[in-house]
Amino acid sequence: MDLFESTRKGEKDKRYQPLADRVRPKTLDEFIGQEHILGPGKILQEAILSDQLMSMIFWGPPGTGKTTLAYIIAAETNSDFFALSAVTSGVSEVRKILERARLNLRLNKRTILFIDEIHRFNKAQQDALLHEVEDGTILLIGATTENPSFEVISPLLSRCRVFKLNPLSETELKQIIERALQQDVELRRLAVQLDEDACALIVHLANSDARVALNALEMAVKLAQRKRDDGVHVTRADVEQAFQQRALFYDKKGDYHYDTISAFIKSIRGSDPDAAVYWMARMIEAGEDPKFIARRMIILASEDIGNADPLALVIATAGFTAVDYIGMPEGRIVLSQVATYLASAPKSNAAFLAIEKALQEVKSTELESVPLHLRNAPTPLMEQLGYGKDYKYAHSYEDHFVEQNYLPEKLKDKIFYHPTDIGSEKMIKERLEKLWPKRKNSAKKEKTE
Repeated sequence: MDLFESTRKGEKDKRYQPLADRVRPKTLDEFIGQEHILGPGKILQEAILSDQLMSMIFWGPPGTGKTTLAYIIAAETNSDFFALSAVTSGVSEVRKILERARLNLRLNKRTILFIDEIHRFNKAQQDALLHEVEDGTILLIGATTENPSFEVISPLLSRCRVFKLNPLSETELKQIIERALQQDVELRRLAVQLDEDACALIVHLANSDARVALNALEMAVKLAQRKRDDGVHVTRADVEQAFQQRALFYDKKGDYHYDTISAFIKSIRGSDPDAAVYWMARMIEAGEDPKFIARRMIILASEDIGNADPLALVIATAGFTAVDYIGMPEGRIVLSQVATYLASAPKSNAAFLAIEKALQEVKSTELESVPLHLRNAPTPLMEQLGYGKDYKYAHSYEDHFVEQNYLPEKLKDKIFYHPTDIGSEKMIKERLEKLWPKRKNSAKKEKTE
């Protein structure tokens, strides 16, 4: 018996299932949202209805219908369906399913393997799927909240079609809530009345996540039951209380911790290693993906430390690689080392500001041609046209430097990178001011301004 079959058997008594599972759409007609891939004539709808499927990866925020779509495909196509969670499953489970799939192939029956949170599969686990995906032994459906370009190995990614699921609109969330009120047996039995402003608040606070919206509705209904004996009338106050309880629940479960990751990043930026490891511990304890934490520290190493300590980027990148290799729980030690180093390092956002200023210049001004002396001249014609003429080869001069203009003529005095006097960047600043006197004058001008 596969996991899908066992799930269906468990649906005989839905009273003990969460509302989000009780009202999960079973057909494409019931599915709400993602019209860009499921609307009339769109590629995924056509593939499902014609039973002409390909291996695919659903990429999108939580609560947008990735898992639901996988189960709809299983229900509407002639396939043997298996579902795994990358959090709790390993290579051994995958291999057992592949053995079943090979048997199905001989019986001319297709096998679909759905892997939830596929971004949590490591390289070895993903490698185990390659051959069977390529030769059609299995049809793979992966679901991920992370960019598959970074989290799915290239050979596997090239064999799958990626479908990007968009955040649900407020209108779509409202339709999902109204559908639950109309179709769920338990809510209909209770004759639940939901105030308009209470519904609007659920839609707003759910932040495009259908599961969050339905869980909040269910909690608000329970609160309304306790408070009143004359029917279940859900008010705005019930919803506010429900979302307070939901926040505590999801802190433990480990869904997205945007506030916590923000506090973590700000603590490192603010050079407080104690606060940094505290917020990191909160995320680790809640079950946050350690590679998500590591990736954010790589970004911070360049954005907030930069050349004040060039080693910061090296350490942050090595930390991500180490966490990817060894996993958890040992990965927590690596994450702590990286976080405390970055928090203790000197800070500069000069490199970040430099590219932002350069991009703004490119977007807001007329683009000039590359100066002739900076162009290569691989053909005689280009040489005759002056390509490369008067270019000075830096290594032919003392200290491997010669002053010449490398910018378009109208920008020749423009300075985008302003090193600070902090850490290693102070030495960079002193060297650049020695090589380029205009930089020293620019620094003086900035101080007077």
